[in-house]
Amino acid sequence: PGDRVWYAGTIVRPGSNSERHLVDERIVGAAPASLSDAQAAALPLTGLTAWEMLFDRLEIAPGKHGGEALLIVGAAGGVGSVMTQLARRLTGLTVIGTASRPETADWVSELGAHHVIDYAQEDVAARVRAITDGAGVPVVLDGVGKATWNASLDSAARRGLIASFGNASGAVEGVNLGVLASKGSLFVTRPTLFDYAVTAAEKRALMARVFAMLARGAIVPEIGQRYALEDAAQAHRAIEAGETFGSTVLVP
Repeated sequence: PGDRVWYAGTIVRPGSNSERHLVDERIVGAAPASLSDAQAAALPLTGLTAWEMLFDRLEIAPGKHGGEALLIVGAAGGVGSVMTQLARRLTGLTVIGTASRPETADWVSELGAHHVIDYAQEDVAARVRAITDGAGVPVVLDGVGKATWNASLDSAARRGLIASFGNASGAVEGVNLGVLASKGSLFVTRPTLFDYAVTAAEKRALMARVFAMLARGAIVPEIGQRYALEDAAQAHRAIEAGETFGSTVLVP
């Protein structure tokens, strides 16, 4: 009682857009004193997702998937910004990130991306091909979803892997398996964190790694904007429209 905690997941019921929230103790862990309340709210899901995707499931490393570059679509978002920092500092790969506005593109560059593409103004696939001497990237991590799906397909190298892990612009629908063949025998996955970090022990072990990276200064959880709780609908609209960067926090 009285401990400040983080939680990740929705065992029993959803409802985090609330002043008080009843959650199962299996998805709760102690929040380090070094984290602000906003960071403790924002980092668990973003940090767990970024770490799990990069290192535990896809095992991103030079040559692992046949190349030396990685494309992070939506690198200015909550997960994407943590993913960009980890990828730059820990993978040894050339990190290409996309953002939807010039100012967020500049910020993604500051996070460590070697190349940043403004997908609202530029042809993402053409830029990726130019950066990779026409080959494309062996791995695309797409957190935007519907609006960027075709560009992700066109950016992937032959036998490349696309991991679509977010729906910021809406869910990807109508995936045509024949298109995957025509684009170079591509692999596609739609991973969800909680199918991989299932137990409380797994979640806490993963979070310990994320907190270790935080302590080392390898990641900085960025709170891009705060909204009053009663403005939750506006916050969701802003995320969907690509008007946010970093994590978005609702404040009671």
